[in-house]
Amino acid sequence: MKQNLLSKSLGYQPGQHDWRQEVSSGLISYFAVVYIVMVNAAILSDAGMPLQAAMVGTLLTSIAGCLLMAFLGKSPIIVVPGMGINAFFTYTLVHSMKLTWQEALAVVAVAGLLFAIVAFTTLYKRISEAIPHNLQHGISVGIGLFLTFIGLQKSGIVVAHQTTFVTIGHFSDPNVITACVTLLLALVLFVRKVKGDLLISILVGTALAYILGAVHPDVNKLATQPWQQYGEIFGKLSLYPGLTNIAFWIAVFLLLLIIVFENIGLIAAQTRMIERPETFKGSLRALSLSNFAAGILGSSPTVAAAESTAGIAAGGRTGLAPLVTAVLFGATFFFIPLLTYIPDSAIAPILIIIGSLMVQNIKEMNFSDFTEAFPAFLVMVMIPFTYSIVDGMAFGFIAYPIAKLAAGRGGEVKVVMYVITVLFLANFILHALM
Repeated sequence: MKQNLLSKSLGYQPGQHDWRQEVSSGLISYFAVVYIVMVNAAILSDAGMPLQAAMVGTLLTSIAGCLLMAFLGKSPIIVVPGMGINAFFTYTLVHSMKLTWQEALAVVAVAGLLFAIVAFTTLYKRISEAIPHNLQHGISVGIGLFLTFIGLQKSGIVVAHQTTFVTIGHFSDPNVITACVTLLLALVLFVRKVKGDLLISILVGTALAYILGAVHPDVNKLATQPWQQYGEIFGKLSLYPGLTNIAFWIAVFLLLLIIVFENIGLIAAQTRMIERPETFKGSLRALSLSNFAAGILGSSPTVAAAESTAGIAAGGRTGLAPLVTAVLFGATFFFIPLLTYIPDSAIAPILIIIGSLMVQNIKEMNFSDFTEAFPAFLVMVMIPFTYSIVDGMAFGFIAYPIAKLAAGRGGEVKVVMYVITVLFLANFILHALM
Protein backbone atom coordinates (compact mmCIF):
# COMPACT_ATOMS: atom_id res chain seq x y z
CA MET A 1 0.00 0.00 0.00
CA LYS A 2 2.79 2.42 0.99
CA GLN A 3 4.71 1.44 -2.14
CA ASN A 4 1.71 2.17 -4.33
CA LEU A 5 1.24 5.55 -2.64
CA LEU A 6 4.92 6.44 -3.21
CA SER A 7 4.72 5.35 -6.85
CA LYS A 8 1.62 7.46 -7.41
CA SER A 9 3.20 10.53 -5.79
CA LEU A 10 6.15 10.21 -8.20
CA GLY A 11 3.98 9.69 -11.28
CA TYR A 12 5.40 6.18 -11.57
CA GLN A 13 3.02 3.46 -12.76
CA PRO A 14 4.21 -0.16 -12.52
CA GLY A 15 3.68 -1.91 -15.83
CA GLN A 16 3.77 1.37 -17.73
CA HIS A 17 7.19 2.50 -16.50
CA ASP A 18 10.37 0.50 -15.91
CA TRP A 19 11.91 1.17 -12.48
CA ARG A 20 15.33 0.01 -13.73
CA GLN A 21 15.27 2.66 -16.45
CA GLU A 22 14.16 5.28 -13.93
CA VAL A 23 17.02 4.44 -11.55
CA SER A 24 19.50 4.35 -14.44
CA SER A 25 18.16 7.73 -15.59
CA GLY A 26 18.75 9.21 -12.14
CA LEU A 27 22.30 7.84 -12.03
CA ILE A 28 23.19 9.13 -15.49
CA SER A 29 21.68 12.56 -14.79
CA TYR A 30 23.69 12.78 -11.55
CA PHE A 31 27.02 12.07 -13.22
CA ALA A 32 26.12 14.44 -16.07
CA VAL A 33 25.37 17.35 -13.73
CA VAL A 34 27.41 16.81 -10.53
CA TYR A 35 30.14 19.11 -11.90
CA ILE A 36 27.80 21.98 -10.93
CA VAL A 37 28.77 21.49 -7.27
CA MET A 38 32.35 22.59 -7.97
CA VAL A 39 31.64 25.12 -10.70
CA ASN A 40 28.74 26.89 -8.99
CA ALA A 41 30.60 27.08 -5.68
CA ALA A 42 33.65 28.57 -7.44
CA ILE A 43 31.49 31.32 -8.95
CA LEU A 44 29.68 31.99 -5.66
CA SER A 45 33.04 32.24 -3.88
CA ASP A 46 33.88 35.11 -6.26
CA ALA A 47 30.95 36.91 -4.63
CA GLY A 48 32.62 36.51 -1.23
CA MET A 49 30.89 33.35 0.00
CA PRO A 50 33.08 30.70 1.71
CA LEU A 51 33.90 28.00 -0.87
CA GLN A 52 32.95 24.90 1.12
CA ALA A 53 29.84 26.60 2.47
CA ALA A 54 28.87 27.40 -1.12
CA MET A 55 29.29 23.71 -1.99
CA VAL A 56 26.97 22.73 0.86
CA GLY A 57 24.46 25.36 -0.26
CA THR A 58 24.65 24.14 -3.85
CA LEU A 59 24.08 20.53 -2.78
CA LEU A 60 21.19 21.32 -0.45
CA THR A 61 19.55 23.49 -3.12
CA SER A 62 19.96 20.71 -5.69
CA ILE A 63 18.51 18.12 -3.31
CA ALA A 64 15.53 20.34 -2.49
CA GLY A 65 14.96 21.10 -6.17
CA CYS A 66 15.14 17.45 -7.23
CA LEU A 67 12.77 16.37 -4.44
CA LEU A 68 10.27 19.08 -5.39
CA MET A 69 10.48 17.99 -9.02
CA ALA A 70 10.07 14.33 -8.03
CA PHE A 71 6.92 14.78 -5.97
CA LEU A 72 5.34 17.94 -7.41
CA GLY A 73 6.57 17.87 -11.00
CA LYS A 74 6.47 14.06 -11.30
CA SER A 75 8.90 14.32 -14.21
CA PRO A 76 12.53 13.22 -14.81
CA ILE A 77 13.87 16.78 -14.75
CA ILE A 78 16.94 17.48 -12.62
CA VAL A 79 16.97 20.82 -10.76
CA VAL A 80 20.29 22.51 -9.94
CA PRO A 81 21.66 26.07 -9.68
CA GLY A 82 21.85 27.36 -13.24
CA MET A 83 24.94 28.25 -15.19
CA GLY A 84 24.66 31.80 -16.47
CA ILE A 85 22.30 32.79 -13.69
CA ASN A 86 25.09 32.16 -11.18
CA ALA A 87 27.19 34.59 -13.21
CA PHE A 88 24.33 37.10 -12.92
CA PHE A 89 24.36 36.57 -9.14
CA THR A 90 28.10 37.15 -8.70
CA TYR A 91 29.25 39.42 -11.50
CA THR A 92 26.12 41.55 -11.91
CA LEU A 93 24.30 41.69 -8.57
CA VAL A 94 27.43 41.73 -6.40
CA HIS A 95 30.22 43.14 -8.56
CA SER A 96 28.32 45.52 -10.84
CA MET A 97 25.31 46.55 -8.75
CA LYS A 98 27.38 46.57 -5.52
CA LEU A 99 24.98 44.42 -3.52
CA THR A 100 26.43 42.25 -0.76
CA TRP A 101 26.08 38.51 -1.31
CA GLN A 102 23.57 38.53 1.56
CA GLU A 103 21.46 41.09 -0.33
CA ALA A 104 21.89 39.07 -3.53
CA LEU A 105 20.47 36.02 -1.72
CA ALA A 106 17.50 38.18 -0.73
CA VAL A 107 17.04 39.08 -4.41
CA VAL A 108 17.01 35.33 -5.21
CA ALA A 109 14.41 34.58 -2.51
CA VAL A 110 12.10 37.47 -3.47
CA ALA A 111 12.40 36.65 -7.19
CA GLY A 112 11.64 33.01 -6.32
CA LEU A 113 8.54 34.05 -4.40
CA LEU A 114 7.34 36.16 -7.35
CA PHE A 115 8.18 33.28 -9.68
CA ALA A 116 5.89 31.08 -7.58
CA ILE A 117 3.08 33.61 -8.00
CA VAL A 118 3.72 33.62 -11.74
CA ALA A 119 3.91 29.80 -11.94
CA PHE A 120 0.77 29.17 -9.89
CA THR A 121 -1.26 31.57 -12.07
CA THR A 122 -1.45 32.33 -15.80
CA LEU A 123 1.01 35.23 -15.51
CA TYR A 124 3.86 33.14 -16.87
CA LYS A 125 2.10 33.04 -20.26
CA ARG A 126 1.55 36.81 -20.35
CA ILE A 127 5.14 37.67 -19.43
CA SER A 128 6.58 35.17 -21.88
CA GLU A 129 4.39 36.45 -24.70
CA ALA A 130 5.24 40.11 -23.99
CA ILE A 131 9.01 39.75 -24.45
CA PRO A 132 10.08 39.32 -28.10
CA HIS A 133 11.65 35.94 -28.84
CA ASN A 134 14.74 37.60 -30.30
CA LEU A 135 15.44 39.36 -27.01
CA GLN A 136 14.81 36.17 -25.03
CA HIS A 137 17.29 34.22 -27.16
CA GLY A 138 19.66 37.20 -27.24
CA ILE A 139 19.89 37.04 -23.43
CA SER A 140 20.90 33.36 -23.57
CA VAL A 141 23.50 34.04 -26.26
CA GLY A 142 24.87 37.05 -24.38
CA ILE A 143 25.16 35.08 -21.13
CA GLY A 144 26.87 32.28 -23.07
CA LEU A 145 29.47 34.72 -24.41
CA PHE A 146 29.84 36.14 -20.90
CA LEU A 147 30.48 32.70 -19.41
CA THR A 148 33.01 32.00 -22.15
CA PHE A 149 34.83 35.25 -21.37
CA ILE A 150 34.87 34.42 -17.65
CA GLY A 151 36.24 30.97 -18.46
CA LEU A 152 38.98 32.45 -20.64
CA GLN A 153 39.90 34.85 -17.83
CA LYS A 154 39.92 32.22 -15.07
CA SER A 155 42.08 29.94 -17.22
CA GLY A 156 44.61 32.65 -18.03
CA ILE A 157 44.13 32.06 -21.76
CA VAL A 158 43.02 35.71 -21.97
CA VAL A 159 44.63 38.36 -19.75
CA ALA A 160 44.26 42.12 -19.24
CA HIS A 161 46.18 44.53 -21.49
CA GLN A 162 46.67 48.25 -20.96
CA THR A 163 46.14 49.22 -24.60
CA THR A 164 43.80 46.60 -26.08
CA PHE A 165 42.03 45.74 -22.78
CA VAL A 166 42.54 41.99 -23.39
CA THR A 167 45.22 39.88 -25.04
CA ILE A 168 46.41 36.28 -25.24
CA GLY A 169 47.87 34.76 -22.07
CA HIS A 170 51.26 33.15 -21.44
CA PHE A 171 51.33 29.55 -22.65
CA SER A 172 54.36 28.80 -20.51
CA ASP A 173 52.10 29.18 -17.45
CA PRO A 174 51.20 25.73 -16.01
CA ASN A 175 47.65 27.02 -15.31
CA VAL A 176 47.17 27.91 -18.98
CA ILE A 177 48.60 24.57 -20.11
CA THR A 178 46.25 22.76 -17.72
CA ALA A 179 43.25 24.74 -18.93
CA CYS A 180 44.03 24.17 -22.62
CA VAL A 181 44.54 20.41 -22.19
CA THR A 182 41.37 20.15 -20.08
CA LEU A 183 39.41 22.13 -22.68
CA LEU A 184 40.58 19.83 -25.49
CA LEU A 185 39.73 16.75 -23.41
CA ALA A 186 36.27 18.15 -22.58
CA LEU A 187 35.70 18.85 -26.28
CA VAL A 188 36.63 15.31 -27.31
CA LEU A 189 34.55 13.66 -24.57
CA PHE A 190 31.55 15.91 -25.25
CA VAL A 191 31.63 15.33 -29.01
CA ARG A 192 31.90 11.58 -28.46
CA LYS A 193 28.98 11.78 -25.96
CA VAL A 194 30.88 10.07 -23.16
CA LYS A 195 28.76 9.83 -20.01
CA GLY A 196 30.04 12.13 -17.28
CA ASP A 197 32.18 14.00 -19.83
CA LEU A 198 32.43 17.30 -17.94
CA LEU A 199 33.03 15.61 -14.59
CA ILE A 200 35.80 13.45 -16.08
CA SER A 201 37.38 16.54 -17.63
CA ILE A 202 37.39 18.38 -14.30
CA LEU A 203 38.99 15.43 -12.47
CA VAL A 204 41.67 14.90 -15.13
CA GLY A 205 42.36 18.65 -15.24
CA THR A 206 42.74 18.71 -11.46
CA ALA A 207 45.27 15.87 -11.54
CA LEU A 208 47.19 17.58 -14.34
CA ALA A 209 47.29 20.87 -12.42
CA TYR A 210 49.02 19.18 -9.48
CA ILE A 211 51.38 17.23 -11.75
CA LEU A 212 52.47 20.41 -13.55
CA GLY A 213 52.78 22.34 -10.29
CA ALA A 214 50.06 24.84 -11.20
CA VAL A 215 48.68 24.36 -7.67
CA HIS A 216 50.02 22.69 -4.56
CA PRO A 217 48.26 20.41 -2.02
CA ASP A 218 47.04 22.09 1.15
CA VAL A 219 46.27 19.72 4.04
CA ASN A 220 44.39 22.53 5.80
CA LYS A 221 41.61 22.18 3.26
CA LEU A 222 40.79 18.69 4.46
CA ALA A 223 40.67 19.91 8.04
CA THR A 224 37.99 22.50 7.25
CA GLN A 225 34.49 21.77 8.58
CA PRO A 226 32.01 22.40 5.69
CA TRP A 227 28.96 22.43 7.96
CA GLN A 228 30.55 24.96 10.31
CA GLN A 229 31.26 27.20 7.32
CA TYR A 230 27.72 26.65 6.07
CA GLY A 231 26.36 28.33 9.18
CA GLU A 232 27.82 31.55 7.77
CA ILE A 233 25.46 31.52 4.75
CA PHE A 234 22.33 29.55 5.72
CA GLY A 235 19.39 31.93 6.09
CA LYS A 236 21.73 34.94 5.88
CA LEU A 237 19.75 36.73 3.20
CA SER A 238 19.49 40.45 3.96
CA LEU A 239 16.15 42.07 3.09
CA TYR A 240 16.84 45.44 4.71
CA PRO A 241 17.60 48.05 3.44
CA GLY A 242 17.12 46.36 0.05
CA LEU A 243 13.32 46.43 0.20
CA THR A 244 13.40 50.24 0.19
CA ASN A 245 16.03 50.45 -2.58
CA ILE A 246 14.97 50.82 -6.22
CA ALA A 247 18.16 49.07 -7.39
CA PHE A 248 17.12 46.02 -5.33
CA TRP A 249 13.73 45.83 -7.04
CA ILE A 250 15.26 46.33 -10.48
CA ALA A 251 17.56 43.40 -9.70
CA VAL A 252 14.58 41.30 -8.55
CA PHE A 253 12.60 42.12 -11.69
CA LEU A 254 15.50 41.31 -14.02
CA LEU A 255 16.27 38.06 -12.25
CA LEU A 256 12.59 37.13 -12.42
CA LEU A 257 12.59 37.68 -16.19
CA ILE A 258 15.68 35.50 -16.63
CA ILE A 259 14.48 32.56 -14.53
CA VAL A 260 10.97 32.66 -16.04
CA PHE A 261 12.23 32.75 -19.65
CA GLU A 262 14.90 30.11 -19.21
CA ASN A 263 12.81 27.64 -17.24
CA ILE A 264 9.70 27.90 -19.39
CA GLY A 265 11.79 27.08 -22.45
CA LEU A 266 13.69 24.24 -20.80
CA ILE A 267 10.65 22.61 -19.18
CA ALA A 268 8.56 22.86 -22.33
CA ALA A 269 11.28 21.11 -24.34
CA GLN A 270 11.87 18.40 -21.72
CA THR A 271 8.19 17.57 -21.13
CA ARG A 272 7.79 17.27 -24.91
CA MET A 273 10.70 14.82 -24.98
CA ILE A 274 9.01 12.52 -22.46
CA GLU A 275 5.66 12.98 -24.23
CA ARG A 276 3.99 14.05 -20.98
CA PRO A 277 2.97 17.70 -21.53
CA GLU A 278 0.54 17.43 -18.61
CA THR A 279 3.55 17.60 -16.24
CA PHE A 280 4.52 21.10 -17.44
CA LYS A 281 2.57 23.07 -14.83
CA GLY A 282 3.69 20.92 -11.91
CA SER A 283 7.29 21.06 -13.06
CA LEU A 284 7.23 24.86 -13.42
CA ARG A 285 5.70 25.19 -9.96
CA ALA A 286 8.34 22.88 -8.46
CA LEU A 287 11.05 25.02 -10.02
CA SER A 288 9.55 28.24 -8.70
CA LEU A 289 9.55 26.88 -5.14
CA SER A 290 13.13 25.65 -5.53
CA ASN A 291 14.20 29.17 -6.49
CA PHE A 292 12.70 30.55 -3.29
CA ALA A 293 14.50 27.80 -1.34
CA ALA A 294 17.79 28.68 -3.05
CA GLY A 295 17.81 32.13 -1.46
CA ILE A 296 17.35 30.65 2.00
CA LEU A 297 19.75 27.73 1.54
CA GLY A 298 22.50 29.98 0.21
CA SER A 299 22.74 29.50 -3.54
CA SER A 300 22.12 31.23 -6.84
CA PRO A 301 18.81 30.47 -8.65
CA THR A 302 17.88 27.05 -9.99
CA VAL A 303 16.95 25.83 -13.46
CA ALA A 304 15.72 22.68 -15.12
CA ALA A 305 19.17 21.31 -16.00
CA ALA A 306 19.82 20.83 -19.70
CA GLU A 307 21.70 17.69 -18.65
CA SER A 308 18.31 16.17 -17.76
CA THR A 309 18.11 15.16 -21.41
CA ALA A 310 20.84 12.57 -20.74
CA GLY A 311 18.61 10.88 -18.17
CA ILE A 312 15.55 11.22 -20.39
CA ALA A 313 17.46 9.54 -23.22
CA ALA A 314 18.20 6.68 -20.79
CA GLY A 315 14.47 6.10 -20.30
CA GLY A 316 13.54 8.41 -17.43
CA ARG A 317 9.88 9.39 -17.54
CA THR A 318 8.76 9.98 -13.93
CA GLY A 319 9.74 11.62 -10.64
CA LEU A 320 11.64 8.50 -9.59
CA ALA A 321 14.65 9.67 -11.62
CA PRO A 322 15.19 13.00 -9.77
CA LEU A 323 14.53 11.18 -6.48
CA VAL A 324 17.51 8.91 -7.21
CA THR A 325 19.61 11.94 -8.19
CA ALA A 326 18.67 13.69 -4.93
CA VAL A 327 19.90 10.68 -2.93
CA LEU A 328 23.20 10.72 -4.82
CA PHE A 329 23.60 14.45 -4.18
CA GLY A 330 23.16 13.62 -0.50
CA ALA A 331 26.07 11.16 -0.68
CA THR A 332 28.24 13.88 -2.24
CA PHE A 333 28.45 15.71 1.11
CA PHE A 334 31.16 13.24 2.20
CA PHE A 335 33.46 14.43 -0.61
CA ILE A 336 33.22 18.21 -0.11
CA PRO A 337 36.70 18.61 1.48
CA LEU A 338 38.23 16.78 -1.50
CA LEU A 339 36.32 18.95 -4.00
CA THR A 340 38.06 22.08 -2.66
CA TYR A 341 41.28 20.84 -4.24
CA ILE A 342 39.85 21.49 -7.72
CA PRO A 343 41.57 24.60 -9.20
CA ASP A 344 40.16 27.29 -11.50
CA SER A 345 42.25 25.93 -14.37
CA ALA A 346 40.18 22.70 -14.28
CA ILE A 347 36.82 24.50 -13.93
CA ALA A 348 37.33 27.33 -16.44
CA PRO A 349 37.22 25.06 -19.54
CA ILE A 350 33.78 23.81 -18.46
CA LEU A 351 32.52 27.40 -18.46
CA ILE A 352 33.77 27.75 -22.04
CA ILE A 353 31.99 24.54 -23.14
CA ILE A 354 28.73 25.58 -21.47
CA GLY A 355 29.04 29.06 -22.96
CA SER A 356 29.30 27.56 -26.45
CA LEU A 357 26.13 25.54 -25.84
CA MET A 358 24.19 28.66 -24.78
CA VAL A 359 25.37 30.55 -27.86
CA GLN A 360 23.62 27.97 -30.04
CA ASN A 361 20.35 29.79 -29.27
CA ILE A 362 21.37 32.21 -32.01
CA LYS A 363 19.97 29.78 -34.59
CA GLU A 364 16.48 30.43 -33.17
CA MET A 365 16.73 34.17 -33.87
CA ASN A 366 15.23 36.19 -36.70
CA PHE A 367 17.70 38.56 -38.37
CA SER A 368 15.57 39.48 -41.38
CA ASP A 369 13.79 42.31 -39.50
CA PHE A 370 16.31 44.95 -38.35
CA THR A 371 13.96 46.29 -35.66
CA GLU A 372 14.06 42.81 -34.11
CA ALA A 373 17.68 41.97 -34.91
CA PHE A 374 19.52 45.10 -33.73
CA PRO A 375 18.16 45.21 -30.15
CA ALA A 376 18.95 41.51 -29.77
CA PHE A 377 22.42 42.13 -31.20
CA LEU A 378 23.00 44.83 -28.56
CA VAL A 379 22.00 42.40 -25.79
CA MET A 380 24.37 39.74 -27.12
CA VAL A 381 27.45 41.95 -27.38
CA MET A 382 26.89 44.34 -24.48
CA ILE A 383 26.51 41.61 -21.83
CA PRO A 384 30.13 40.41 -22.22
CA PHE A 385 31.56 43.81 -23.22
CA THR A 386 30.10 45.63 -20.19
CA TYR A 387 30.76 42.60 -17.96
CA SER A 388 27.18 43.00 -16.76
CA ILE A 389 24.06 41.04 -17.68
CA VAL A 390 21.80 43.86 -16.48
CA ASP A 391 23.55 46.58 -18.48
CA GLY A 392 23.70 44.37 -21.56
CA MET A 393 19.99 43.63 -21.32
CA ALA A 394 19.27 47.32 -20.77
CA PHE A 395 20.81 48.38 -24.09
CA GLY A 396 18.67 45.92 -26.05
CA PHE A 397 15.44 46.43 -24.12
CA ILE A 398 15.71 50.23 -24.47
CA ALA A 399 16.60 50.00 -28.17
CA TYR A 400 13.65 47.71 -29.00
CA PRO A 401 10.72 50.13 -28.53
CA ILE A 402 12.77 52.98 -30.02
CA ALA A 403 13.41 50.93 -33.17
CA LYS A 404 9.74 49.97 -33.43
CA LEU A 405 8.56 53.57 -32.92
CA ALA A 406 11.06 54.82 -35.53
CA ALA A 407 9.65 52.31 -38.00
CA GLY A 408 6.09 53.44 -37.23
CA ARG A 409 5.33 50.08 -35.61
CA GLY A 410 5.02 51.10 -31.96
CA GLY A 411 1.80 49.10 -31.69
CA GLU A 412 3.83 45.88 -31.91
CA VAL A 413 5.40 46.64 -28.52
CA LYS A 414 3.47 45.22 -25.57
CA VAL A 415 2.76 47.41 -22.53
CA VAL A 416 4.99 45.16 -20.40
CA MET A 417 7.92 45.96 -22.70
CA TYR A 418 7.40 49.71 -22.25
CA VAL A 419 7.36 49.19 -18.46
CA ILE A 420 10.62 47.23 -18.63
CA THR A 421 12.20 49.95 -20.78
CA VAL A 422 11.26 52.61 -18.23
CA LEU A 423 12.77 50.48 -15.44
CA PHE A 424 16.04 50.10 -17.34
CA LEU A 425 16.17 53.84 -18.03
CA ALA A 426 15.46 54.52 -14.36
CA ASN A 427 18.35 52.23 -13.43
CA PHE A 428 20.77 54.13 -15.70
CA ILE A 429 19.58 57.50 -14.35
CA LEU A 430 19.87 56.23 -10.77
CA HIS A 431 23.47 55.13 -11.32
CA ALA A 432 24.31 58.45 -13.04
CA LEU A 433 23.04 60.40 -10.02
CA MET A 434 24.84 58.25 -7.45
